[in-house]
Amino acid sequence: MAKVRFTKNELKRQKDGLKRFSRYLPTLKLKKQQLQSEIMKIRRQEEEQRSAIRAFGERVRAWAGIYADTRVRIAEQVKVEQVSVGRGNIAGIDIPVFERIRFGPAEYDERTTPLWVDAGREACEEMITLRAKAEVLRRQREKLQEELRVTVQRVNLFEKVKIPETRENIRKINIYLGDLQTAAVVRGKIAKAKIEKKKAGAPR
Repeated sequence: MAKVRFTKNELKRQKDGLKRFSRYLPTLKLKKQQLQSEIMKIRRQEEEQRSAIRAFGERVRAWAGIYADTRVRIAEQVKVEQVSVGRGNIAGIDIPVFERIRFGPAEYDERTTPLWVDAGREACEEMITLRAKAEVLRRQREKLQEELRVTVQRVNLFEKVKIPETRENIRKINIYLGDLQTAAVVRGKIAKAKIEKKKAGAPR
């Protein structure tokens, strides 16, 4: 804590600081609430995404056994060429936003390969897409959680340290300056009394 000077200029500086802290604190609290709300929303989306992945996996397992007999290795035929992730903004924070995945073409002869091989490749692509969306949601949440951590620290700093500290500084300076003023008034009265006493004792 910096040493406080007991002057009128310092009193003005402390009062200006208190106004600034008091004006900024509600903005920080609003940002904190927004971040908490958005994090809860993303968590719900993550759970929905996990449920979608589980449900899709169960549907695929129901007919995945037929691929044991094919010479085509389905997973090897799925090649991710590009994952497009854009940028969004929540409470002034840039976050990643899933856009799309581009897959490479099949490398087997589609004329001689059973149709269910295509279905298997499409299922793999769908699962990869679902997981990519889940990953982007995770990154969104972590980005907002880090920003929330910093915002909570700032709220606590202003609410529990800066504002009480500044108010206490203002109180101490006011007391000090008040004491100086009282002392000056007392000295003035004493001086006035002495002058009047001298006047009264002087020969006419």
